[in-house]
Amino acid sequence: MARKLTSDKILFAATVALVLAGVIMVFSASAVMANEKFHTPYYFLLRQGTWAQLGLVGMSILMHIDYRSYRKPILVFTGLFICAVLLLAVFFLDKTHNTHRWFKLGFLSFQPSEITKVFLVIFLAFFLEKRIGQINDLRHTLLPCFAVLAVFFFLIIAEPDLGTSVSIATVAFILLFCAGIDYRYVVGILLSLIPPLFCLIFFFPYRMRRILAFLNPWSDPQGAGFQIIQSLIAVGTGGLTGMGLMEGKQKLFYLPEPHTDFIFAVISEELGLIGSLFLIVLFAVFLWRGLRLSLRAPDPFGQLLGVGLTMMVVCQAFINLSVVLGLLPTKGIPLPFISSGGSSLLISLLGVGILLNVSQHST
Repeated sequence: MARKLTSDKILFAATVALVLAGVIMVFSASAVMANEKFHTPYYFLLRQGTWAQLGLVGMSILMHIDYRSYRKPILVFTGLFICAVLLLAVFFLDKTHNTHRWFKLGFLSFQPSEITKVFLVIFLAFFLEKRIGQINDLRHTLLPCFAVLAVFFFLIIAEPDLGTSVSIATVAFILLFCAGIDYRYVVGILLSLIPPLFCLIFFFPYRMRRILAFLNPWSDPQGAGFQIIQSLIAVGTGGLTGMGLMEGKQKLFYLPEPHTDFIFAVISEELGLIGSLFLIVLFAVFLWRGLRLSLRAPDPFGQLLGVGLTMMVVCQAFINLSVVLGLLPTKGIPLPFISSGGSSLLISLLGVGILLNVSQHST
């Protein structure tokens, strides 16, 4: 008798809880600002709610599509080609926030770099499975793999978007490690990344200011250190139980981007340590269930795909939380499922849909 396919209910519940928490906190963090700019406090709430519904519908559809259908070469390489075209196309559009990251579709917008993350995970799972016994072959495995990754790193960094590039590089490194890459190559890769990373920081004054502000934000409290200082004030003000939902003060034009990159600071201020830890626990549950079902996948493609999609969310969440808490230099990267942002929320939920299908086949 065939086994009935069932998805991981705990992973599903944790994801839905994160999305609902995100919709509520986006409204709390943005109501005053939205009323000031758009004459309605519900502007960002309606946008987030719309993208959340689209994402949940997409997740429900993808969780019923066999993940093994994504290992077809025509799908993998067509997807990469489309991503490359979209990443190139944004350079011919007007800048938004001094960057070439967004396509505008009326009042909606999306970032090609978001969908690129998913297709790179699919590509790495597909490519590394084919060479599972030759992972340390420099000519036939590592160099082709790095060549593909380098193209997309360059396009995303040129937008510029160093944070997303670092997030993708971290996920790629984890997948190579899971596929069995030799420790000598691990050390070589890490050492080889130091010079370009140094150049990307040292030769770009705004990044250098962020590093200096990270080391001592009070050296420039009204400039480069402003964001992290206001974030730490919000986190510290919350105490154990917080000031109450909608009662935060730092979001009132003190904390920059309270509904996007620094929404966790608003959560800490309004819901306190208890609310913040609850959110972190949800991400920890997501990590646990994602890795658990990945290890139980029936083939290397499913295992690598599951690990990649899980770490795609968790690495981004780790970077965002670290920035808000002053553990990493300031970088504009959203908190998955929580921050206001349509393409990030939609693509994250589509990735979870694929992950839930992997769970259906896990033993």
